Amino acid sequence: MGVDAENTLDLAETALAARAYRGAHQHCLEALQIEPQSARAWFLLGVLSADHDQPAKAAELFAKAVALGPDVPRHHAHLARSLVALNRQPDALCAAEIAVGLDPSDALTLDTLGVVFTRLGQHARALPFFERAAGLNPDSASFLFNLAASRQFTGDFEGAEAAYGRSLRKDPENHRAWSLRVQLRRQTTEHNFSEQLEALFARASPDAERALHLGHTLAKTYEDLGDWAVALSWLSRGKAAKRRQVDYHPEIDAALFAAAARTYPWPGHSLGDPSSEPIFVVGLPRSGTTLVDRILSSHSAVTSAGELGNFALLLKRAAATPSNLVLDPDTLDAARHLDPARLGAAYLASTRPLTGATPRFIDKMPLNVFYAGLIHRALPQARIVCLRRDPMDVCLSNYRQLFATSFSYYNYAFDLADIGRYYVGFDRLVAHWRAVLPADRFTEIAYEDIIADQAGATRRLLDVCGLPWEDGCLDFHRNAAPVATASSVQVRQPLYSTSVGRWRRYGEGLAPLRDILSDAGLVAGPFGLAEKVG
Repeated sequence: MGVDAENTLDLAETALAARAYRGAHQHCLEALQIEPQSARAWFLLGVLSADHDQPAKAAELFAKAVALGPDVPRHHAHLARSLVALNRQPDALCAAEIAVGLDPSDALTLDTLGVVFTRLGQHARALPFFERAAGLNPDSASFLFNLAASRQFTGDFEGAEAAYGRSLRKDPENHRAWSLRVQLRRQTTEHNFSEQLEALFARASPDAERALHLGHTLAKTYEDLGDWAVALSWLSRGKAAKRRQVDYHPEIDAALFAAAARTYPWPGHSLGDPSSEPIFVVGLPRSGTTLVDRILSSHSAVTSAGELGNFALLLKRAAATPSNLVLDPDTLDAARHLDPARLGAAYLASTRPLTGATPRFIDKMPLNVFYAGLIHRALPQARIVCLRRDPMDVCLSNYRQLFATSFSYYNYAFDLADIGRYYVGFDRLVAHWRAVLPADRFTEIAYEDIIADQAGATRRLLDVCGLPWEDGCLDFHRNAAPVATASSVQVRQPLYSTSVGRWRRYGEGLAPLRDILSDAGLVAGPFGLAEKVG
């Protein structure tokens, strides 16, 4: 490539680093006028598209860069990242492996590969790439943040806290790093960050996202300190702006629950795929789904594939409905007419290579509860385990949980009354599945039963899944497999009962939630003196 084109692309890279996208785009076009076959120019255009959340366009541009520059590791690494965003996991893994084989040595490519392997569920594989990236560029707050999260997923909590601390020294305003750091350990009177966090919250008030994270982090701090009323107040303050921003309408979720119930039973006798490999663990978030996943994946015949969105995405593509939502009533209604066997086979194929190494695998996506009827039609030999938990406890736990705000299906969790209404819809849907699905394929397991009788509940779980007893399932907390959910710290501990009845600590602050559940007949009447906790 000529010197002029290279110099122009140097300017493009500088502009990209500064997020001066218009200038970067212009420099790339100028370079292509000089040298149309410039792999570097096509690559930088791909980065620009990826930064603008256009993964399909980015993948196309990165593929062109790969074709023109097949020996450049970063071309393959960034292609892999775009392919992951398009849910093309096997292709993404192939591209990532090519990049690894080309021996990348720059920090950004190494960090990108760590992100790819993380999103493919290969957390242990991702960690060394994050370690090398942060080692090469120890001043990068984002590389240190990714390293900290990866260490947390793989169970190195001390290493994670150290990396979060280093990241925050580089970027003290990083609300996500504060949130995850405080989750790692119990805060004490002698060791907590409440003063820094309250100052950050005061500065964050115009920014709903920052206020949300910091409000949750302060709530966790005051819970650890035993001040439940203040903790609840911080949750309310942190969520208020985001609740207004998302403009949540409960009737939308009510229509979704109704559409899900319409998917089964459905006339027709087309048989699904006969595989018995999958075990779907579903339910409300924070109901014990990760705990059950760890218990079952401690069995020698079972692998956890994590929280897969594959079934939903494949169904959406096959239904070809016009909305930009993966899960909506129109898509569920259209899905009733799909070929179940084809859908089941496509789902199984889409899980490879994460699955297939053991006879059985777990898909622990809680939202698959909406698809239970369609899953049974597509994979009639699959087991569906639905977690149940005390309504007040699980609703409070959803309120306390900081969900990904880019995922609109959890928008109910910003308000206690909204959560109560959502639970009522969930409970009715599960009652429908209980009535219409075979009991040996759809089974409810209570979180409290696991806590009260671990061995008995574990035996029932294994029986339901058609698995022989193994003592290792009782030692789930010794399971070395990475955990990338909100329960990454808890599930590495033996069972504890302190979360049972947690709601009682908050007293009348939960009245809006309890009123909704009481009106639906799901809990006892309004707060009475006997139900309050001092």
